[in-house]
Amino acid sequence: MTIDSKVVAITGASSGIGEATARHLSSLGAAVVLGARRTDRLDRLVAEIEAAGGEAVATRVDVTDPDDLHKLVTVAVERFGRLDVLVGNAGVSRISSIADLDVEGWSAMVDVNVKGILHGIAAALPVFRRQGGGHLVTVVSTSGLKIVPTQAVYAGTKNAVRTLLEGLRQESTDGVLRTTSISPGYVRTELIDNAVDDPAVREQARRNMAELGIDPLAVARAIAFVIDQPDDVEIGDLTIRPTRQG
Repeated sequence: MTIDSKVVAITGASSGIGEATARHLSSLGAAVVLGARRTDRLDRLVAEIEAAGGEAVATRVDVTDPDDLHKLVTVAVERFGRLDVLVGNAGVSRISSIADLDVEGWSAMVDVNVKGILHGIAAALPVFRRQGGGHLVTVVSTSGLKIVPTQAVYAGTKNAVRTLLEGLRQESTDGVLRTTSISPGYVRTELIDNAVDDPAVREQARRNMAELGIDPLAVARAIAFVIDQPDDVEIGDLTIRPTRQG
C-alpha cells in the first residue's frame, strides 16, 4: 500500500509540522484527517487541499481529551473506511529551569506531550488491530537526544514517548503495527511562541529559530518517507535537524 492509497490522521495539524505534513501527504495522494484546536485554520486548510484536488476532513481535537482522539479516528473510518497512519504531532514546550518551579507548565507538557500520545494510541490501536495493519508516527524532539538546561522537563516528556513507542513495538512484533519516532531539531514553527515568559528571551529565541530553523516541509518529507516503506519494514527512529545545529 503506497501513500496514495493511505488514510492518515494528524494531530496538531493547524500549523507548523502538522500543516506541512497534511499538505505534503495530500499532494502525494493520501486522504488526510486533520485534528487541532484551532478549527478556523483547519477549515481553511481543508478547503485549500480540496481545491488542489486532494481529500481532507477536519475535526476539533484537544489531545488532552481522550474522547477527541476517538472522534478523530471515528471520522477517518466513517469518511474513508479505514485509518492507516496516526501522526501524533501536537505538542507544547515550556522553557525554564527546574528551579523556577513552573508546575503548571510541567503539567501542560505531560498532559499534551505524553498523555496526548497515549490517548491517540488508545483510540487508534483497536482499529489497527481490526483491520490488520496500522502505523503510529510520533513527533518527538532532538531535545530528548541532547539534554540542555531549561529544557529538562520538555526533554523528559519526549523521551517518555520514545520509551513508550519502543515498548509498544516490542509488544507488537506480529506484523500488524509499525511505530516510528521522528526527532526534529530546530524547525520554523510556532512552538516557541508560548514557551518562554520573558519577552526578551522569547524574542531572541524567535530570532534564533528564524536564522537556524529548517522548513517544516523537511519534516513532512521525512514522515512521508517512513510511511512509504513496505509493510515489512519499520523505521523506528529518524532524526532530522539543520546541518548547522550543534
